[in-house]
Amino acid sequence: MASICGRMALRAAAQHNVKYTPVRFCKMMNDPLEHATGIEKRELLLKAAGNDNPFDMKVFKRGAGTKENPNLIPSAFDARIVGCICEEDQTYVQWMWLQKGNQKRCECGHWFKLVEKAAV
Repeated sequence: MASICGRMALRAAAQHNVKYTPVRFCKMMNDPLEHATGIEKRELLLKAAGNDNPFDMKVFKRGAGTKENPNLIPSAFDARIVGCICEEDQTYVQWMWLQKGNQKRCECGHWFKLVEKAAV
């Protein structure tokens, strides 16, 4: 149907000696925020407010990671899966589940602890 309409527009333009440009028949999209709903809208609003990591998905740099001073991982839930790259040139990620209230030690010796963070 669109190709038929396009041909009709070209034919009408040719009959009246008018140059046809595709831009002439296009409309600009509205702001994506006006169309977004649910989680996508919440993400766009948080990014507009300056929070470039609304779901805490960015990579954390490991600290000392001792048993007395573990790496703190924020979560709004009782458990979270965490990946540890034990060595700098390692080609895989060591995954583990952290439970609220328990510290966990990775195979490389670093300790991790889940801390409560309010849901956004």
